[in-house]
Amino acid sequence: MNERNRFPEHMKKLYLMAICGTGMGSLAGLLKEKGFVVSGSDQAVYPPMSDELKKNGIRVHSPYAGGNLQAEAPDLVIVGNALSKTNPEVTYLLEQTSTPYVSMPQALKHFFLADKDVIVISGTHGKTTTSSLMAFLLSELGLDPSFLIGGVTLNFSSNFQIGQGKYFVIEGDEYDTAFFDKGPKFLHYNPRHVVMTSLEFDHADIYRDLDHVVESFVKLSALIPQNGSLHYNDSYPALARVLPHCQASFIRSYGTESPEWKVSHFTPNADGADFSITQAGTPPLMIHSPLPGLYNALNVASCFSVLDHLGLDVAAAAKAMPKFKGVKRRQEVLFQSDSFVLIDDFAHHPTAVAETITAIREKYPKHKLIAVFEPRSNSSKRDIFQDAYANSFMAADETILANVFMPEKIKDGHILNVPSLTETLRNRGKAAYHFATTDEIVRHVSAHSDVPKVVLVMSNGSFDGLTGKAIKAYGTTP
Repeated sequence: MNERNRFPEHMKKLYLMAICGTGMGSLAGLLKEKGFVVSGSDQAVYPPMSDELKKNGIRVHSPYAGGNLQAEAPDLVIVGNALSKTNPEVTYLLEQTSTPYVSMPQALKHFFLADKDVIVISGTHGKTTTSSLMAFLLSELGLDPSFLIGGVTLNFSSNFQIGQGKYFVIEGDEYDTAFFDKGPKFLHYNPRHVVMTSLEFDHADIYRDLDHVVESFVKLSALIPQNGSLHYNDSYPALARVLPHCQASFIRSYGTESPEWKVSHFTPNADGADFSITQAGTPPLMIHSPLPGLYNALNVASCFSVLDHLGLDVAAAAKAMPKFKGVKRRQEVLFQSDSFVLIDDFAHHPTAVAETITAIREKYPKHKLIAVFEPRSNSSKRDIFQDAYANSFMAADETILANVFMPEKIKDGHILNVPSLTETLRNRGKAAYHFATTDEIVRHVSAHSDVPKVVLVMSNGSFDGLTGKAIKAYGTTP
């Protein structure tokens, strides 16, 4: 930190570097709605965030260049955590200007969180869907929450909202804050109520091992005030190591074996799933969720645990559940006919990949399930999950693997071996293919057949526009 890492007394023009990141794009929208003049820059500009920024009238410069800052002359720069000091625009900011700069979490706390009861949704998996559902249910109960979520919620057609109610729902990311602050983002969020959906090793570019990740969650739990609450998924043993550090007066587990908030009688169906939530001494709460998969049922249960603790009407919330539409790029059905279904999903961690495939398998039991995966995240590109990925795809009828995205970014050479993974799946009796280009993948998945199929595309990036290409190709392929 230094004297330039501050908020100036008078601010009108704000500039966000790496504005097309899901969190940064959401913050840009919040700031624009608050009355600031907002602009920004990014290297990769693609939907859905590019569409959201355009809809909100926010100018985006690309690629990064010092001239962008010179043209905008902002009062404050907000720097995304994807950028290092070697980025040309950051270098210009540091060496050629005296403009103050802060991180995204600092800005969010300063401008929006000070007077709110903040509900932080954290965990290795399920944060975006759970955050979106929490915001939706609070809204359905008439509480007009504010929220910032790393994905576009389909009920609100947005990833942010400034509400008049006292609650602010935020997706709490354990990734680092900025090049000048290597602590986790979620430590800035003034948490009062926290959900921990899961805890596994991830973000191998910044965390050494699982113990290192646990340290961050311990720090988050220690920030919860005595009059706050912690709700955690007891399916993940590592979370038990977090609990002793939490001073909140209310700590509750949820899960399929939880004695406190138990999910049972899970029944998948074509419309999602039915299940019940039980706690000692009360009648079971029956839930019909439009979200497929047991792991989504657990995400739903976490939201109802928070609502119950807050003394809100969980029966009314249960009635609202079927109206939840989900989130863009989270098991989002992009195209559907009798013979071809195309689904887009953000899954990249091995556990998320496995759970997503299982959920889609349950929803479409009569379809041939083709899982298409791009190793693109900083963890999925590494060979640390080489063996885990071999297990992740076993529920698919067919697996298609793309090349590792920008393998040159892995400086130590420990890159996921895609040909070897393909061979491992084949040796286990699974149909598996490795294609070097998206055009090859599109030709393969869009080919017509006598068997109805569902194509599940998983990537945490644009995947070279694969889904749009597949829809177009399917309509023209004989």
